[in-house]
Amino acid sequence: MKIAQPSLGKRGTVFLLIALGAFPPLTIDLYLPALPQMTKTFATSQGMVNLTLAAYMIAFSIGILFWGPLSERTGRKPILFMTLSLYIAASLLCALAFQIEYLIGFRILQGFAGGGVAVVGTTIVKDLFDRREREQVMAVMMSLGIIAPMVAPVLGAFLLKIASWHMMFVALAVFASFVFVLVIFYQETLEERSTGPLYKSWLRLGVVVLNPRFAYLLLIFSAAPMCLMSFLGIAAYVYVDGFGMSEQAFSFIFAFNAACATIGPILYLRLSRRIKVETIIQGCFGVIVLAGIAMLLVGSVSPWLFAAVAALNTVAVIVLRVPGANLLLEQQTFDTGSAAALIQFSGTIMGALGIQIVSSRSDNLIQSYGVLLLVVGAICAMLWFLVRNKPFVAEKVTKPLEV
Repeated sequence: MKIAQPSLGKRGTVFLLIALGAFPPLTIDLYLPALPQMTKTFATSQGMVNLTLAAYMIAFSIGILFWGPLSERTGRKPILFMTLSLYIAASLLCALAFQIEYLIGFRILQGFAGGGVAVVGTTIVKDLFDRREREQVMAVMMSLGIIAPMVAPVLGAFLLKIASWHMMFVALAVFASFVFVLVIFYQETLEERSTGPLYKSWLRLGVVVLNPRFAYLLLIFSAAPMCLMSFLGIAAYVYVDGFGMSEQAFSFIFAFNAACATIGPILYLRLSRRIKVETIIQGCFGVIVLAGIAMLLVGSVSPWLFAAVAALNTVAVIVLRVPGANLLLEQQTFDTGSAAALIQFSGTIMGALGIQIVSSRSDNLIQSYGVLLLVVGAICAMLWFLVRNKPFVAEKVTKPLEV
């Protein structure tokens, strides 16, 4: 442990971190059941409605780059207050949108604020915890944080049944207000703030990117989220329009996928006690490749086979998150805010790219998704194989307890 726990206490701090980490999945997953209905309500195409997802993710990525380095100068708490206030306002504006163009615009504002909320959560983890403990805390955060994507589509389908999609954004504003109250009791965890001209805060991003070891690993671990986010972008259309399921049935089968995701962090912690982290990572990329092949062969046969293959891929991607983030953070002794910003920026922007790639072929979403899994998994497996035994990897990963 680096510094004393904040006034929230250890459990309270972890609860706050889980709440901060819940913003991205809640903001994306809550209104997924409404996507087909919104296409009809706005009398527009799937591509335009999916822009509310892609635009949010791009703005989220930009927000990460803006707020992350800035938190090194101002501290974590002021950034949380600013971004949560902006997020609440943007969510209410989304609820009032009556044209798809306005909704896309307000989602951009919401994403810009949400990026700051998420990246500060990651930097607080680095502020407080070291290698093995950090992995354990991150695993707990991810396991409990996955409750958000489990509950979000079910809640969204319920709100859709009793009200309309507008109410989903009101719910997001209420959740952000609750987190705002928690932040009041959070004590600043940044020990030393950066000094000098403000613009130099963002120049630190370039310093981190120019670290070749960080940049290479970033390329590998930011590609994996494409395989998960692309599923989020097409799931409602595949289940509702493709397989003819109701919005409520979709929400439950989507929750099944999220429930499978909870296995990921726990599985990683158990495996890493006996198996080398390098081998676990290689195996996960292999599973993604196999999921791509299975999706091409049987994904369109039934919604249950599609769900099973998607769940297998989800577990693999989630397992990669803990060692990937930890290994990337270990490459930087300083500039934690910039490193965390780049990690989340790259994963989110690649996820948005994945959504657009798969959605570009609306006539056969399942086939496009399978090809994406196969290609991304194979490329990442090859890139990881080339560096898995290099000192900057082997000396930084967490060692099995039996070694």
